[in-house]
Amino acid sequence: MKLSHRERLQLFYDRFVGSDQVLVLMNADPDAMASAMAIKRLLWRKVAGITLAHTNVIRRPDNLTMIRLLGIRLQHVDTIDLKRHNRFILVDSQPDHHDYFRQVAFDVIIDHHPDTAPAAPFVDIRPRYGATATLMTEYLRSARIKPSKKLATGLFHAIKTDTRNFERQTQIEDVVAFQYLFRYANIPLARHIEQADLQMNFLKYFSQAIADRRFRKGKMFVYLGAVHNPDVCVLLAEFFMRIDTVHWSIVSGICDKRLTVVFRNDGLRRNAGDVAHESFGSFGSAGGHQTMARGELPLASLPASVDTRDSRKFLNWLINRVQKRAGTK
Repeated sequence: MKLSHRERLQLFYDRFVGSDQVLVLMNADPDAMASAMAIKRLLWRKVAGITLAHTNVIRRPDNLTMIRLLGIRLQHVDTIDLKRHNRFILVDSQPDHHDYFRQVAFDVIIDHHPDTAPAAPFVDIRPRYGATATLMTEYLRSARIKPSKKLATGLFHAIKTDTRNFERQTQIEDVVAFQYLFRYANIPLARHIEQADLQMNFLKYFSQAIADRRFRKGKMFVYLGAVHNPDVCVLLAEFFMRIDTVHWSIVSGICDKRLTVVFRNDGLRRNAGDVAHESFGSFGSAGGHQTMARGELPLASLPASVDTRDSRKFLNWLINRVQKRAGTK
């Protein structure tokens, strides 16, 4: 049975009472953080306390700028005592997406990624939506809550980010939410957050990537070795997609004993998420969307024959795993 927005909102509110201490968990990115801000606003004065916590290390300059300019108060899960909370919300993710999430009995799960059928008293997963922020904008409107400038700016930026300026999977609901938020968002502030994606110490990786790149049948491969921030792989993968002959961009690097492999394609090839999963899913977490995907692989999970210290041999191994899987549709 299809629920109305008002019915969904009421079912959400039914999970809470005034004495609740609520913990909102996420893997922090713009969509997750903005959606968590909306949840905090929805529960304002309806529960005793709300804490926002993330599992990942936040290093991307744009995400750090978003936190600073929007005044988002976040804690890392390592500082959280679960026993101090009696209600748990997972936003923009699902329990199967992270080991930490699997240990929590969630009361509410709200997400827009492919449905893994998680168990919780209240689950709202809508994979056809371009962003969880769109769902949360619908909740706010159903509650007749006018978003503050900072909240509207966060949700506005999240929809832009997760839809890649409406170039990725987008529904009319995303457009409607975006238009609504435009009335209240601080657009110059949103632009400042969006453009804050480079740090001075990232430049050396651009030089290395250009010098050591490999180009194979429309696919650009780069292995950076050790990086202090894996998000530089994202920036480089998107940078190489600007070259007219590049149809795939696969950039990898190592940080905190994990190999990160970032995939981008032009949308005319095989699904990047499928290619990432088929190439590296047996070694760790790997998947994503049509044009964007990522693998996070513990180094200990890689075959003993793979030497990440030998850049040439390692890149050959990576190319061989991807080439046979990343063809045309």
